[in-house]
Formats: sequence, structure tokens, C-alpha cells
Amino acid sequence: MNVYAMKRHWFKTLMGVLAVAGLSVVVFLSPNQAEAYQAASTPQGVVATVIYPDPINVRGGPSTVHYPIVGQLSPGDVVPALGVSPGHEWVQVTFSSTASGKAWVYAVFVTVSGAELQVVAAPPSPTPPVNVTIYPTFAATFNIQPTQTRMPTFTPPPPLAVPEFPDERSSRLGLGGFILGLGVIGLIGLLLSYILRK
Repeated sequence: MNVYAMKRHWFKTLMGVLAVAGLSVVVFLSPNQAEAYQAASTPQGVVATVIYPDPINVRGGPSTVHYPIVGQLSPGDVVPALGVSPGHEWVQVTFSSTASGKAWVYAVFVTVSGAELQVVAAPPSPTPPVNVTIYPTFAATFNIQPTQTRMPTFTPPPPLAVPEFPDERSSRLGLGGFILGLGVIGLIGLLLSYILRK
């Protein structure tokens, strides 16, 4: 066996030993790392899990009107739950993106597990509710007083004139007689022309 073949044989053997040792280290350490990762990523105690199929909004308080959106949670996200609103419509959760570290999610979009949550008061609203103020000048433009007019009076309609139609029977008879006379004259003329031809 020459030196070159011997070096190649030892190199292959050494690489095989190193590969087996590396795989055994990975196999032995991977369950511990998976458990450590799962323990770090799964909060302990009362948790809220997002069950809605789309990302949900996380708000600064329990209202869609008075509190802004401070972030979002994805489907399947698990966060520590701290409490519920008085109507049990919102769940307060731990959310690191806010200054207080707390935020609110709509209760229908999450499921709470671990224990029963206590009722938590809502934080002060950053946007005060809108008070409608009507200015007197503006309101005066719509305050229309009707003008005084005299009551309408009833004017009787003029009497109905009954039309009178002439008796048409006599004119019909005269017209019929005239037509009949023309027919007779025509018949006499026809007979005379027939006789004269012979």
C-alpha cells in the first residue's frame, strides 16, 4: 500500500468518525433544545390563544371606538391573559409593544385557558368622546317661522250648463230620403239607357 492510498484511507475513516459523533450530539441535544424552546415560547398560567383564522387587532383599551390599534396577533398566537372587561367582551393580555405592557383583544377571537379571569377596569381613553355642540347662529338658520296668511275661502263653482242637443231624427230622415231619391233617379236613368240601345 502506498502512502497516498494510506492517507486517503485514514482521511475517510476520520471523516466517518466525525460525522457519527456530530450526528449523535445533534440527536442527544435536540430533545432538550426543543423542550427549552417550547418552555420559553409557551406562557405559564392563564393564557389567551387566538382562534380567529385571520390576524386580529390588539387595542389600547376595550373598545373599537375610543382606543387605537396598537398591534396585531396572528392565528394560533398564545399570550398571557390578565383580565376581562366588565361585560366580558374584551380580554386584557400582556403585549410588549405598548408602554404599559398591556393591551386588549376582542374575546370572541380568543379562547382563555388556565383559570377564570378577574374583571379589570378599562384604562382612560386617549380620545375623549365627541360632544355635539350646535352653535346658535347655525341653529337659527333652520328655525323658520311660518308667515301669517289669511285662511283660504271657499268659492262655489259656476252652475253647470246642461247642453241641449237638436233632434237628429228629422235630419236623418231627410238625408235618407235624399239618398233614396238619388238611387231611384239612377235606376230610371239605367232603364232608359237600356231601352234606347235596343
